[in-house]
This record gives sequence, C-alpha cells and structure tokens, in this order.
Amino acid sequence: MKRVFSSPVLRIAFGFVLAAVCLYWVFHGTDWKTLAGNLKAIDPAWASLGMSLVVLSFASHGLRWRLLLKPLGAIRVLRATQGVYCGILIDELLPMGFGEISRAYIVSVWMGKPFVSIIPSMVMERLFEAVWLAIGIGATALAVPLPRDLNRAVGIFGLIVLVLAGFVLFITAGKKKGAENDSPRRMLRGRLARRLGSLLGRLGDGFRSIGFSRDLGAAFMISLFVFALRAAALWCFMRAYGLHLPFWMGAATFVIILFGTALPLTPASIGTNQFFCVVGLSLFGVGKTAAAGFSMVGYILMLFPTLAIGAFALARSGITISVLKEKVRRLKVDKARN
Repeated sequence: MKRVFSSPVLRIAFGFVLAAVCLYWVFHGTDWKTLAGNLKAIDPAWASLGMSLVVLSFASHGLRWRLLLKPLGAIRVLRATQGVYCGILIDELLPMGFGEISRAYIVSVWMGKPFVSIIPSMVMERLFEAVWLAIGIGATALAVPLPRDLNRAVGIFGLIVLVLAGFVLFITAGKKKGAENDSPRRMLRGRLARRLGSLLGRLGDGFRSIGFSRDLGAAFMISLFVFALRAAALWCFMRAYGLHLPFWMGAATFVIILFGTALPLTPASIGTNQFFCVVGLSLFGVGKTAAAGFSMVGYILMLFPTLAIGAFALARSGITISVLKEKVRRLKVDKARN
C-alpha cells in the first residue's frame, strides 16, 4: 500500500479502481426504470437555489481566506475567492493535492509574497474545517446509529483533530521570532537539517501571525457558515430530486459525505462521494434506487457551478495549468536537492 501512494501513476490508477468499485456497489441492483423517472421529475427551482448556495459558500470561503491572509497584506475578497475556485478546478482535473499547491502559488504571485508564507493560512483553513467536521459527525453519531466501522473511524478522526489542534496551538502560542526562537535551528546539523529548521521556523512565524490576529475568531465562525451553506445546498438538491427529508437529515447526510471524502482517494471524489451518500441516506430509510440516483444528481449539481466558475476564474487569472505544473515540478526538484 505504501508503494501505491508513493508512485503518482499507481496512485491515480488506484483512485480509478476504487471509484469503479464504489460506483458498482452504488448502482448494483438499481431499478433503472424508476431511476430514470426520478431524473425526469427534478424541480429546476430547488436545483437552482441549491447551486446558488454552492456559489455563496465558496464566496464565504474566499472571505475566510482573506481574513487569514491579512497578517501578510491586503487582498480583495474577490481575488481570494478567485484563488479558491482556481484551486478547486485544478483539484478536480489533475492529481490529488495539486489544486492546493496551485492556489497557494497563484495567491503568492498576486500578493507578491513567498510561496511558503501562504501555507499557514491554508493549514488553519483545514484545521477549522476539521474541527467543525468532528463536531458535526459527532452530533450525527448521537442522532442516528452509525455503522460500526464508520463509528470507529469517527473516534479516530476526533483524536487526530485534537492532536493537530493542540500542535497548532502550541506553535501559535510560542515565542515570536527572535534569538531564543532560533536556538533549535542552531542545534540542527547538516544542510538538510538547517534548511528544514529554517522552513519550520518560517511556518511557525506564519502561524503566530495568524494566531495573534483579531480576525481569527471570525474566520473560525465563517468556516461553520461555509459548512451550513453547503449542507443547505445538498438539502435543496434533495428537494429537487423529490426526497422530502427534514433539513437535519440532509445536513447529517452532507456531514457523512464530507467525512467519507475527507481523504482525496479518487479523482474529484467520484465513487466515494456516491458511496457515502447512499450510506447516509440509507440511515434515514431512503431506498437503494432513490439514494443511488440522488447520489449522482447531487454530485453533478454541486460540481457543475464550481467547475464552470473555476474555469472562468483560472482563465481570468493569467496563469495557465502548464505554468502551474512547471512550478510544482520545480518545487519538487528543489525539495529533492535540499
């Protein structure tokens, strides 16, 4: 398994195989005639409302990122949102994790700041999301009995989030950059160790800058708002498809999907997204055919506005995918030399 994830080709192949297995499970035994009838009855008004909420959620994501980037300098909300959309588009089209590197590079160019200085803001984003996801999946586990394996994974995830939050808090609360803060670097011997110490020092400075920012609490609460908008969007898509479940059930299904796709194991989360959607809906008594059909409809409706706006945002950025790929290649070369 370690060899699979160390090779880009094998990792991508593994992702496609896993996606195929998940989709086979989702649609195996489906009543295709009933499914086709459900697709024809989709309500465009509810679908449009849901897609509008998806767009609004990413605009809120841009606002959150702007607040976390303020210690580095000023960037407009529209610019930050454009960077978010560019990263998501690239993540859906190219291998795992490339979008995150790309949006960091794009914003570093716009702000005229070193690439590494953007990383702490993105780590904080992921930490905020992990905390709210842990709270959401925990509340879901209290509201409805989860499958045993999923319940076990929830406990492990909660422990990991606590450890990561503690680590980031430790770095953030540490001393500011100065002579005393440089002592661990002097203890490191060798070129690689010194460069690693320098990198960790710069990241630590970035975390401390964000940690002492007055906007940290606002960014944390905006993360909850982002989740709420996406959960509301999924619930609207359910209504459009004809699944008249209470809002809390739609939100719980969203949390289960988000938890199941937290690790990008398949391209654009295809397959795993549908798998966990069916698992979530089955907890609320939705039949396999209806759940399978909605798992694909909800996925497409959630993805369509994101990809459309992402393509426009990347075209307006003045930076091409080939340039981004070359930048990532150089970063890998520099890392290997160091």
